[in-house]
Amino acid sequence: MSGLRSARVSLLLPRSHSLTDANKTGSWSFIQPRYGDKTAPCGEACPCAEDIPRLESLAARGLYAEALRAVLEENPFPATCGRVCFHPCEARCNRAELDGAVAINALERFLSDAARDAEAPSLAGSGASGSGAGKRVAVLGGGPAGLSAAYFLARLGFSCELLEAAPELGGLLRYGIPAYRLPPEALDRDIERITRLGIAARTGARVDASFLAREAAGYDAVVVACGKSRPERLALPGAELAGDALAFLAAARADSAPSLAGKRVAVIGGGNGAVDAARTALRLGASATILYRRRREDMPAFADELRGALDEGVSLRELRAPASLARRGDGSILLAAEPMRLAGIGPDGRGRVERTGSPAEELAFDAVYAAIGAAPDEAWAIPASSLKLGRCAIDLAGSPPRAYLGDLASASLPALAESVADAIGSGKEAAIALDALFSKGPGRVEAEVERSRVGGGPSVSLGAYLGGERGRRSRRVVAYADLNPDYLERRERELGPELSPAEAARGFAELRAPLSPSSAIAQAERCFSCGLCNDCDNCRTYCPEVAVRLSGGRRAVDTDYCKGCGICVTECPRSAMSMEEPVS
Repeated sequence: MSGLRSARVSLLLPRSHSLTDANKTGSWSFIQPRYGDKTAPCGEACPCAEDIPRLESLAARGLYAEALRAVLEENPFPATCGRVCFHPCEARCNRAELDGAVAINALERFLSDAARDAEAPSLAGSGASGSGAGKRVAVLGGGPAGLSAAYFLARLGFSCELLEAAPELGGLLRYGIPAYRLPPEALDRDIERITRLGIAARTGARVDASFLAREAAGYDAVVVACGKSRPERLALPGAELAGDALAFLAAARADSAPSLAGKRVAVIGGGNGAVDAARTALRLGASATILYRRRREDMPAFADELRGALDEGVSLRELRAPASLARRGDGSILLAAEPMRLAGIGPDGRGRVERTGSPAEELAFDAVYAAIGAAPDEAWAIPASSLKLGRCAIDLAGSPPRAYLGDLASASLPALAESVADAIGSGKEAAIALDALFSKGPGRVEAEVERSRVGGGPSVSLGAYLGGERGRRSRRVVAYADLNPDYLERRERELGPELSPAEAARGFAELRAPLSPSSAIAQAERCFSCGLCNDCDNCRTYCPEVAVRLSGGRRAVDTDYCKGCGICVTECPRSAMSMEEPVS
């Protein structure tokens, strides 16, 4: 053993005197990672096609003006939509599968207030076709659809004249949505930004079918956004005793509603108009009851709005169909309500009802309002030969060409929703269609609109139409299963403080306060940035070949050395990379 201890062992250590760059391991690969932005589900679901991950990323860094400009690229109504939109984006938010959707709607409202002076984005140098230069467009209707069409047409270089029959612009936004949901100053801010683009607006200018025959020749195109101006009437004895709920809401906005203190008010219907009318009557001192012939879960009204109404003290009589109205000797109205029962589920998922045969229930009210819908004026019927697009219709054979949008299009396209955001989206789609008509010709209109769609949905992006970064993204929509949950920390969803039901019912103050700056940033930071690289650098950190290189702020895979192990793709939290076959 002692001899072994004293023995000398010579160690020969190999040493290289050259780099290993010559060993290009990329030649081993048959599949390689690729960076490629994809479509976030929230952006596909947004009727306005807002680039939600982008604006969230900007807001998370405190860049409020830049984030608001990202909204304004696709939606001219941030203050309005931040308050009244039914936010389908949140229903599709991947974060909902972890700990609750990002409060996208509340963040949009915050941005509209925090950066209220932000200007509408200019299209200078953006690749705009310029086809609108020298072209005049008449926009008939100053509601959200018409204002949106004028906004995007103006940004595309068209000269727009907007004609509105009412004393002020805004349409249903101004005359049909109560102040507790949409304060007038918030709406005014959005409209002022739109008209600042040089749009000539004439209010008190009622137009009819003779307008097109008399004056339309002076325009290169006409946008018809006159909405549903004819309220549906109850078809029952004594129907004349029921007032129009929309007219009641308009009177309340103008402080000219009838005195309702201590009165009993019934509202017939199940949509948002019915809920708004009932909550408004409550704020004017009445006791309010909604009568709906189907079940509560079948009501088209937003669930949050109905829940708020019930919390404030509005009564709901579901499965009750009005059969007749009659004036009583004391001036009150006797409403006979027939009991209904469920008779199955229709193809739309809503209950079908039938009479039970039981005697009608007699209810006494001091005022009754009908909120059972409205229809377009027959003068604005869409010609059958029109090109039907996702959210609008274009009469290419018209002289001049006409675009029909908003509520008019929803009557022609049954699958189209009738929300404010859908109206805005229809205005944008009409602007893109008219620009394509003048720049590419009638044969290219449909293809150009389709090229502008986000994901597989009906929404269109102006940025995509103009050939911007949005149009270069893959239309593949990122699912929660595509994300790497190891990097997704739980963080609480937060909304602004809300008035108590008792406080809310006492007046028309806005129901919810905005997010604080710290809460807004925290919400924006919750965004997964689905499908978009947010510079987390996991790809470079975990690459065993050091094949991910950073140059000029952009990452790229050096295919000479990437052997296709896929670790970078696996460790990407937000599915901004994919494994693909090498391009030969």
